Amino acid sequence: MVVTGASTGIGAATAQELARHGFHVLAGVRRDSDRTPLRADRIEPVTLDITDPDHVAALAARVERGPQPLRALVNNAGVPGAGPVEVMPLSQWRRIFEVNLFGHVAVTQALLPALLLGKGRVVNISSLNGKISMAGYGPYAASKFAMEAMSDALRNELAPHGVQVVVVEPGGVKTEMSRVGLAALSRLDDGMTPEQNARYGTLMQAIPSHVAAFTKAGVTSNVAAKRIAKAVTDARPRTRYTIGATAAFLIRASRILPDRMLDRMTTSDLRKHYPPENRDRTTATW
Repeated sequence: MVVTGASTGIGAATAQELARHGFHVLAGVRRDSDRTPLRADRIEPVTLDITDPDHVAALAARVERGPQPLRALVNNAGVPGAGPVEVMPLSQWRRIFEVNLFGHVAVTQALLPALLLGKGRVVNISSLNGKISMAGYGPYAASKFAMEAMSDALRNELAPHGVQVVVVEPGGVKTEMSRVGLAALSRLDDGMTPEQNARYGTLMQAIPSHVAAFTKAGVTSNVAAKRIAKAVTDARPRTRYTIGATAAFLIRASRILPDRMLDRMTTSDLRKHYPPENRDRTTATW
């Protein structure tokens, strides 16, 4: 097994859960210092920045040396990316896509020979935001929408060759990613022009509270890991698994509700986190 983004949170919990299932797990961590806390029976930490071609090549070489076929690749690594579309610098857009999409493509391409040989499985960790986007979450959601599209294509391309592709769509999960994302949001807020602040200041104030509430209501990393392990081990896996009741409800709703109605639902939820004097403002006045 290979699990990327395993330093903390969902990735670390997934590596541990798969090890409990009896698999030898190559757990990708970004820093050498992250290796020791994760090392355990059946868990072999490997330094892996999925945007670094040398790291990806080294991972492929390690898999090739392994005595057993590669059963599964769990593409879990990711970075947050909240902020208005207009305000987010293109360099940050590119960084979000480098990690949340292109890095996963690079790892998948590198490990496909081993996956094909072992009739393995690709499990791509997407998000509720891979199906629903809303004000202030565009950059992150765009990268996850792209992950969903790539996964659909890959599933159809590899099905005739015995490799299954599964998508997992978490809702709120109690991890450190929200804290990292809010620190980046604060830096983005500091760089806004007065005109941008007039348009998006209220939204920028609402996002931290919204993220905190969504995370607090979410499941633990261990619960998420059990769901991911199910996607890895089910004999006849579904094409998609959700994590959490909120993700299941909203993704189902997104399939049947008109866009304008879905917009009103998500905007209403976000508006609860506005400063009191701004809660009656419409999206057009952000």
